[in-house]
Amino acid sequence: MATFGAAAASSYNPNRSAEVVQPPSDSVSSLCFSPKANFLVATSWDNQVRCWEVMRSGTNVSTLPKAAMAHDQPVLCSTWKDDGTTVFSGGCDKQAKMWPLLSGGQPVQVAMHDAPIKEIAWVPEMNMLVTGSWDKTLRYWDLRQPNPAHVQQLPERCYALTVRYPLMVVGTADRNLIVYNLQNPQTEFKRITSPLKYQTRCLAAFPDQQGFLVGSIEGRVGVHHLDDAQQNKNFTFKCHREGNEIYSVNSLNFHPVHHTFATAGSDGAFNFWDKDSKQRLKAMSRCSQPIPCSTFNSDGSIFAYSVCYDWSKGAENHNPATAKTYILLHSVQESEIKGKPRIATGRK
Repeated sequence: MATFGAAAASSYNPNRSAEVVQPPSDSVSSLCFSPKANFLVATSWDNQVRCWEVMRSGTNVSTLPKAAMAHDQPVLCSTWKDDGTTVFSGGCDKQAKMWPLLSGGQPVQVAMHDAPIKEIAWVPEMNMLVTGSWDKTLRYWDLRQPNPAHVQQLPERCYALTVRYPLMVVGTADRNLIVYNLQNPQTEFKRITSPLKYQTRCLAAFPDQQGFLVGSIEGRVGVHHLDDAQQNKNFTFKCHREGNEIYSVNSLNFHPVHHTFATAGSDGAFNFWDKDSKQRLKAMSRCSQPIPCSTFNSDGSIFAYSVCYDWSKGAENHNPATAKTYILLHSVQESEIKGKPRIATGRK
C-alpha cells in the first residue's frame, strides 16, 4: 500500500503531454488561453504573469516564451480580453493590471481592492472588467475611469467566479453561491447554499447558461440547474479520491465544442466527464504532484494543466529542492471528450 502522500504516480507527466518551456519558478495559480490564437498565459506565486505561443505541427506541440510582466506580490488570477489583444491579472498586491501584450504595451493598473483579488473576468457584453476579492466585494470597472462603476457587497470572501453572459455565479466562504443576471448586475438573482458540504474551490457556468458546476475541497462536484422546474436534474458526484484519501477539485472547464467538461484535482489527475449522460468519458493517469489549475484552448484541441505543489499543507510540506513547477499540454482526442449516450449495462 502506498504511504500517505506517496501517490502511485511517480512521474510528473505520466500522460506524456507536451511540456511548456521555461515554466514559472513557483506554483501556478491560473492558466488562460487567448480566445483568438494559441497564446497561453500563466500567473504564479513568483509574482509573474507569463505568456507563451503554442505551436502545433501534426501531433507535435511546441512552445515559445513570448513575454512576461510582474506584480508586486503573488498573482492569483488572469483572463483575456475577447479580442485577444490584452490580458488582465489580479493578486495579492490588491490590484488588477491590464497588459496590452499583443501591441507590446506596458501593464497599467486598472482596479484596486482592500484585500487580494482572487478572481477576475472580462465581460465583453458590458465592456467591463469584474474583480472578486477577499475584501468581500465584487467590483465592476469601466477601464476609462479610475473608480469602480459599481461595488457589490458579498456575504463573505470571494473564492470562485464564473461568467457566461448574462449568467454570473460567485462562490464565497461559508458555502454561499450568489447568482447574478448581468442584465441587472446590482441585484442578486438568487442566493444558494452550495449543494456540497465543504468549502467551494471552483465554479463553471453551463455553456447554455442554464446552470453551473461547483467543485469542493472534498473531492466532489455538484451539477446545479437554475430553473426551479429542473431541480430534479441536480446531482453531485465524487471524484479525485483514492481509497480513503480525498483531494480537492481545483478546476472545472467546459469543452468549447462538445460542452463536456474536465475536472482537475490535488490528486494529480484530470478527467473528462459528460454531465448529461452522467458518466466519466476518460480518466487520466495521476501526476506526482497536484494540478491546481487547467484550461482548454479556444477550439478545445489542447488542454493545458499545471503540475506543482498546491500549498494545501503550507510551507512545512514544501521542499524547494524537489518542488518543480510544470505546465503540460494534452492534445485532446475527440474520442475522449465527445459526449456519449449512456449504455444500459443492467447495473445502477
